[in-house]
Amino acid sequence: MTDGTDVTGLDRAAAALRALPPSVGPVRLIAVDGHAGSGKSTFAARLAARLDAPVLHLDDLASHEELFAWTERMRDQVILPLSRGEVARYHPYDWNLRTFGAHRELPPAPVVLVEGVGAGRRALRPFLAALLWMERGPEESWLRGRRRDGPAQAAFWDGWTMAETRHFSTDPSRPFADTLIRECPGGYEWLPGPSVTAGSDQSITERDGSRTRN
Repeated sequence: MTDGTDVTGLDRAAAALRALPPSVGPVRLIAVDGHAGSGKSTFAARLAARLDAPVLHLDDLASHEELFAWTERMRDQVILPLSRGEVARYHPYDWNLRTFGAHRELPPAPVVLVEGVGAGRRALRPFLAALLWMERGPEESWLRGRRRDGPAQAAFWDGWTMAETRHFSTDPSRPFADTLIRECPGGYEWLPGPSVTAGSDQSITERDGSRTRN
């Protein structure tokens, strides 16, 4: 079954995600992970619109010097305040000025999406209500990203692909995904992730009575 720009499909998925138990204080923290260039940002924006949910982009917590060493910032600036039902205040990184800027607020909404490479990392999984993985391979994803960013970012992408490969080799997210999101013509296909019980044909959107079969 195909979901995505299809409003009915996204509404059904959003309703199921809202029905999940809170995972951080009053918040259901939903991770959207996948390779750089896999379409995470676009998908998260479409899902957030159906959920009326804020989105935290991990690009705001990472930096040139710490592409993946942002776990403490995530914990201190985001997770701890949300766990107390408070507004989180984090300092987004400016990739042009190479510095962290003025704080930005993230409310303890019923659902908060966190989008970016490593959103489903080991240190964050205990705080997630659900982990969604964009089902697009690394080479295809990186090619899409390079085309998007152009030749000026070629050197950055060379370093990034090596760093991402190292990260996922030691701290993979996909094996723990509840749902695999596959982009297809006209929308998205929601498939059961590796964490779903073997032999089940149900995805995360079925756990609360909203059935989505492949």
